[in-house]
Amino acid sequence: MSIAPKAPTTPSVAPILTARGLVKRYGRVTALDGADFDLYPGEILAVIGDNGAGKSSLIKALSGAFQPDEGEMRLDERPIRFASPLEAKRAGIETVYQTLALSPALSIADNMFMGRELYTKGPLGRMLGMLDKPAMARFSREKLTELGLMTIQSIDQPVETLSGGQRQGIAVARAAAFGSRVIILDEPTAALGVKESRRVLDLILDVRARGVPIVLISHNMPHVFEIADRIHIHRLGRRLCVIDPKSHSMSDAVAYMTGAARPEGVMA
Repeated sequence: MSIAPKAPTTPSVAPILTARGLVKRYGRVTALDGADFDLYPGEILAVIGDNGAGKSSLIKALSGAFQPDEGEMRLDERPIRFASPLEAKRAGIETVYQTLALSPALSIADNMFMGRELYTKGPLGRMLGMLDKPAMARFSREKLTELGLMTIQSIDQPVETLSGGQRQGIAVARAAAFGSRVIILDEPTAALGVKESRRVLDLILDVRARGVPIVLISHNMPHVFEIADRIHIHRLGRRLCVIDPKSHSMSDAVAYMTGAARPEGVMA
């Protein structure tokens, strides 16, 4: 069976983040098999695929979690090859994994600045490592306010006192605060209720409205079709196609993902 719907409209601007021919092998298992990727400025690009399709491996390559065996990646049309996630962060690529990487016992402000702590000026900060707690708290409150996270009672409260949706909001706010070029979100609404999922989706739209492009990995098809500008379908270790959610149905996407239908007339 084949489906030949309208191809997605490709933006006229150059992509901000690209990958060509990525290959990643784990012994005899090939996780990425010549994978391509394109993210354009100011868009929400959803990445979907069946379990084992290679989505996580693609994201790990883009975020510096590992180096691909073959292929190339470019950020702002310049070649990149990250040795670690820290290098990707320094380049402006922030990733929020399902685990969120939050420390429950620390405050919201401490979690926002984890690994990026601000120190007081002078010898107290330089020699004794004294943190500038007031500056960190002000910055954190500003970023949460910008994204409409006003339900947080105190910036100093431990993260373990927050709901699942609030914790996800903190992780996204942290990524938005420091992700100057690209934000990657891995299953941001997984294990959340309807109300909290709605809040996180609104938060993602707010971040996109600020001009930061977002890569959204999700199994939740209604969420994908609601907020994505384009949908990258990954299958058998590579990009199968990119579709427009306005001209395709969820049934089309599932058919492509599972191999029940071949995409014809859409971008490969």
